[in-house]
Amino acid sequence: MKFTDGFWRIRDGVQISYATEVREVRPESKRFTTYASVRKVARRGDTLNAPLVTVECFSPAEGVIGVRVTHHAGKRRPGPDFSLSGDADGAGTVRQDGQVTELTSGPLTLRLDGSGPFALTFHDADGRELTRSDARNTAFATTGHGERHHMLTRLALGVGEQVYGLGERFTPFVKNGQTVDVWQADGGTSSEQSYKNIPFYLSSRGYGVFVNHPGAVSFEVGSESVGQVQFSVEDQSLEYYVVAGPTPKDVLTRYTALTGRPALPPAWSFGLWLSTSFTTSYDEETVTSFVDGMAERGIPLTVFHFDCFWMREYQWCDFQWDPDVFPDPDGMLARLKEKGLRISAWINPYIAQKSPLFDEAAALGHLVRRADGDVWQWDLWQAGMGLVDFTSPDARAWFRSKLKPLLDQGVDCFKTDFGERIPTDVVWHDGSDPERMHNYYTQLYNRTVFELLEKERGQGEAVLFARSATAGGQQYPVHWGGDCWSSFEAMAESLRGGLSLSLSGFGFWSHDIGGFEGTPDPSVFKRWLAFGLLSSHSRLHGSTSYRVPWEFGDEAVEVARRFTLLKHRLMPYLYGAAVQVHDTGVPMMRPMVLEFPDDPACRQLDRQYMLGPDLLVAPVFDTGGEVEVYLPEGTWTHLLSGEKATGPCWRTERHGYDSLPLYVREGAVLPLASDDARPDGDWLDEPVLLVHPSAAPRYEAEVTVPDTTGTRAASFRVVRDGDVLRVTASGTGRPFTVRVAGGPEARGTGEVTVPLG
Repeated sequence: MKFTDGFWRIRDGVQISYATEVREVRPESKRFTTYASVRKVARRGDTLNAPLVTVECFSPAEGVIGVRVTHHAGKRRPGPDFSLSGDADGAGTVRQDGQVTELTSGPLTLRLDGSGPFALTFHDADGRELTRSDARNTAFATTGHGERHHMLTRLALGVGEQVYGLGERFTPFVKNGQTVDVWQADGGTSSEQSYKNIPFYLSSRGYGVFVNHPGAVSFEVGSESVGQVQFSVEDQSLEYYVVAGPTPKDVLTRYTALTGRPALPPAWSFGLWLSTSFTTSYDEETVTSFVDGMAERGIPLTVFHFDCFWMREYQWCDFQWDPDVFPDPDGMLARLKEKGLRISAWINPYIAQKSPLFDEAAALGHLVRRADGDVWQWDLWQAGMGLVDFTSPDARAWFRSKLKPLLDQGVDCFKTDFGERIPTDVVWHDGSDPERMHNYYTQLYNRTVFELLEKERGQGEAVLFARSATAGGQQYPVHWGGDCWSSFEAMAESLRGGLSLSLSGFGFWSHDIGGFEGTPDPSVFKRWLAFGLLSSHSRLHGSTSYRVPWEFGDEAVEVARRFTLLKHRLMPYLYGAAVQVHDTGVPMMRPMVLEFPDDPACRQLDRQYMLGPDLLVAPVFDTGGEVEVYLPEGTWTHLLSGEKATGPCWRTERHGYDSLPLYVREGAVLPLASDDARPDGDWLDEPVLLVHPSAAPRYEAEVTVPDTTGTRAASFRVVRDGDVLRVTASGTGRPFTVRVAGGPEARGTGEVTVPLG
């Protein structure tokens, strides 16, 4: 939200009061509170009839400093609030030297100098200023003739500093110059709206900022004041956290420790998912033809997904199979499982009036109500639908009880669709503030379903396909990119959204291969196949048309087969990267700036990414196959062709549908599975270690291969000493092959030596 009219003036109808002068500092051992007047105080009378701003500074965790700015502290706080981890006693240390007060937490220091105008500055461990909130940058404002009260803060942007994140945003990857409103919406991928709104941004200077407010947060990223990021909330208090680096990975590690680390999805979920699509016509015969058609064409399929119309029309959700279309759901699921498939079923948190569950839920008080006690209803999406009130423990238990029979039938996971269009003219069971609950609702929804899956299937076997999320939602993977068109432009905007989400703490992300709306041209579908199967999770899904590859020609079948088998071969490497996500919060699909923060050329890149630490992927957004790709410093080897290139450099390449820029980083050791028929096989059965050694005469590397639970199963130490490469295994006595990229290979157990000269 903008409050000013240019640099000099305030907008009509706006009144702003800035924290101007420090009047008192109250230090404690691990935190301090300061009080700032909104005008200079020259004499005692100036303290009358004037507000005072309370600023509390604290550290919930090492390397994280929180600032809470409050005007009137008496406002009721009904919640909800983000669930944050941290040290209840505080992790900082306060030091005072004259009028200077400093709070230090790990490598991060907050400095307040009481001798000058009110200002907060944040420094790293070397004393370098990261950002600051100068005079006239901490304030409250009123609009609408004083009826609406806002808190706002501005943090400085350095010269050349760039801002990323703020959720899954399909607008330009670098957020400088944008107005970003954190407010859940079902707007598709071609707008500034977002399904996943996260009030967290990451700076190219090596820090992050998290605004701890679950409701509407408005960011002006170098857009109102071009040298600052402004964030504001309509409230009496504003709390934000500055998160230290020094690297972007360090920032995400600290941020996800605070808001929650992603669960580790099951290994099988990384295989190919195939959907019925949305409004297409399908029954068991159709489903079986799809499944058998994939097998006949040699395309391994892991998960089959039933979208909305597995239930009866006008009755979403009643969680009952449409008996006219699926007269024998138990038998059908059993038959699909005999083919080795996992089953996914679409759900949402809305109960249509025609559903038998509507009356039941309303009678039990499990639906959200208006202030007059009526059940909140509308006709958008489903006729007369109500909304499950997940703030009620009984409603959550009721909802889980309706899903459990599906799990007992053989359903393995759920696509938790929707959760964005949450009304604000309602009363919640627990008294939550409707404005704050609008964004937060998705957290309760996805957590309710995820916890049921963990309880019924066991930890490590739970996985969702979720559309909406807020801060902390990364704990319940996987998330997909929502409704996109079937075009190259939509493919590119989907990738931008995924990369922005990855810099917002989300480690696993997917998208509808081929696009959702419309029917893709075969060229779009084939290019999207390569991109989709080199993403963390891979799903074929559409709206009004099927997404089975043979609908798009024989070559599409070959492309689907090639990249599905490739992903299965890469699974030891990919699942190792997934374990890193779970352990550290660093995402699988990594924007180039995350992996190469010191390379200025990487800071704008939004059409390529690193998949894990060592694979560079550049999807092709062109029918003819022309693509620009940037290679950072070092020697890069194309995984499919073996061609080598030395960076830093830009390359213009042309690829057929069976290829794309897919480069392996110098020094990488890629563990490859021998079994490419499934994603969750025995990865230590005759694995191949594909070594891309450094050109240096002395080179060491180590790679760990997990089992399908994420537990370390074996590790391999790779040492180059001159013209000899020696690989030593630990944790396994089984045979393995060492293959030097473009060079010799050798097989053995325990220790394998490969001559390089």
